[in-house]
Amino acid sequence: ARRPRLAVSAQDAYAWNDGQMVLPALPFTLAPVYGGRLKQVLDTCQELIRQKQRVIITSHQARRLSELLGERDVIAPPVDSITELPPAGSLTIVQGSLTEGWILQQNASPAITLLTDAEIFGWAKPHRAAAHRRAGATSLLSDLAVGDYVVHIEHGVGIYRGLVKLRLDGTEREYLQIDYAENDRLYVPTDQSDRVSRYVGVGDAPPALTRLGSADWEHAKHRAHRAVQDVARELLSIYAARQVAPGTAFSPDTIWQAELEASFPYVETADQLEAISEVKADMEKPRPMDRLICGDVGYGKTEVALRAAFKAVMDSRQVAILVPTTILAQQHYNTFRERLAAFPVRVEMLSRFRSEREQHRIIEDLRLGNIDICIGTHRLIQKDVVFKNLGLVIIDEEQRFGVLHKERLKKLRQEVDVLTLTATPIPRTLHMSLVGVRDMSTIDTPPEERLPITTIVSPYDENLIRQAIMHELDRGGQVYFVHNRVQSIEHVARRLQALLPDVSFAIGHGQMPEEELAQVMIDFAAGKIDVLVCTAIIESGVDIPNVNTIIINRADQFGLAQLYQLRGRVGRGANRAYAYLLHDRSYQLSQTAEQRLKAIFEASSLGAGYRIAMKDLEIRGAGNILGVEQHGQIAAVGFDLYTRLLAAEVERLKEEGLNSEVRSDEADRLLPEHPSVTLPLDAFVPVSYVEDD
Repeated sequence: ARRPRLAVSAQDAYAWNDGQMVLPALPFTLAPVYGGRLKQVLDTCQELIRQKQRVIITSHQARRLSELLGERDVIAPPVDSITELPPAGSLTIVQGSLTEGWILQQNASPAITLLTDAEIFGWAKPHRAAAHRRAGATSLLSDLAVGDYVVHIEHGVGIYRGLVKLRLDGTEREYLQIDYAENDRLYVPTDQSDRVSRYVGVGDAPPALTRLGSADWEHAKHRAHRAVQDVARELLSIYAARQVAPGTAFSPDTIWQAELEASFPYVETADQLEAISEVKADMEKPRPMDRLICGDVGYGKTEVALRAAFKAVMDSRQVAILVPTTILAQQHYNTFRERLAAFPVRVEMLSRFRSEREQHRIIEDLRLGNIDICIGTHRLIQKDVVFKNLGLVIIDEEQRFGVLHKERLKKLRQEVDVLTLTATPIPRTLHMSLVGVRDMSTIDTPPEERLPITTIVSPYDENLIRQAIMHELDRGGQVYFVHNRVQSIEHVARRLQALLPDVSFAIGHGQMPEEELAQVMIDFAAGKIDVLVCTAIIESGVDIPNVNTIIINRADQFGLAQLYQLRGRVGRGANRAYAYLLHDRSYQLSQTAEQRLKAIFEASSLGAGYRIAMKDLEIRGAGNILGVEQHGQIAAVGFDLYTRLLAAEVERLKEEGLNSEVRSDEADRLLPEHPSVTLPLDAFVPVSYVEDD
């Protein structure tokens, strides 16, 4: 698409000096910034026209702004370009974008005011192609450490002892050494490493080692296979029933939809665009959508949800957005209100941040159809909340809701389109096993300019805390200090205030009165507070781009998933972010806590949630999708083998039908048989190739 062109003639406003044209400094001043206050924009435009000034607007939402001005009897149809100076006392709207606006006042001629999206809405979309940087997959060997538990598909669970070189029949090769029960040992040629996978079980208990040559491993595999047969049948049955269930086919995208999407202030990643396309395709089919969007923390899932919600509203259907916490509800409410400000869409929030009187009013307006999008906590799915014309339900982090709420959601899935968002990593093996059974989109690509978070693990140290906070404040940022005990949080805040008397602190936790907590979060988001001392209440989805340092006190007492989510609250912009994980120096760290902190420290690269050995994250992701308790079988054979068994069974049932007979030999045919060619040649990477270990 062509960019808008604006040609301004300086006429005789230049001179010649020694044959060179000399242009004077033109009297430009900065245009005022409105930050989404559209009424003020429209009022200013009308006043400038009355003063016989020239107003030019370049915007991605040109058509919508033209309509809003038309409602005030200011007729300005959007154009693609300007080739000559518009007449005095006129307003011209150009479809497109420029970096920023200005005001030009020269001599006695009427001023020219140029406004862009940067002034009107508070952002300017960059003109650059998004780099396609997927979070890369790691190989088995780079993912394994000596001492890790592993699973050999034919021999069972053992301990990886590293790579060794052995000379057999005159040739020297590299092998994976795996130790089993009763001092048994297995050497696996590196070209057969596809038969070995890292063991991911359930909880922190170590798995039982297999004894080579015993029947135990075969029994465990067959038990797991029988279990996945039931899971596969249930998944396929649900999927088949959904394919024939009646639903609403939404209309193709409107012009307003295109304008909303053009107003997104960032460059979409390729994964984001693909997810958006898949969601829209589902919504346009005459059956209920049930799609899961998996994306690492801060990878742009909210924008996918926003576009889906707007598409539903364009067909006069209501949207319910269900979130696990009141703080996240408030944040989504602010985001949706800001992004949809230019459109006649009413967005409301139903949570404990609303008074009882406000809640009654919102519930009544939902029943009458006066609200288009309602964002709320579990309050939104209680029996007294009735929608006039519900068309789409968006669920953020469904695993955070209780059993009763999930039953209500299960019923909703049969009636309306459902879009579920999760930052819990879905292991690639499970994703592949569910292709064609569960509608799933993954967003693996980090946003443009996103940097990995620098993670520091340290004993509690007030000098380090002072340095960390001052470093962040010196560069104009803000800080989270997470202390997860309400009883002592005020004492911690007083101690920090004494350490840094010139810094402004505030406290936030879930047991505070609703109005007080809401005001604290509003003030913090507005930059009025330097450091928020809070509990893990910020864990889900809170997005304040100016906060780029998080200090987590007693980090050893958090679960791995919690640490991962908390760290994801920072580093959501182009600035380098820092996460300090502190533990009490007077207590000896347990082995489990030490492993947990080591794992989160090592998982600092972008998209790490999809690649690293985070047991509880992976198992939780599996539980969300499978919807059944399979922990015993996963613990027995390991997660990777379990998902391979599931994938094989799903594929077989798709080919042979749900009523096909149960097969007992499937567990033995997981890997395709490839011809093996053994040559009398040495095969290994010499130590001299990489001298530094």
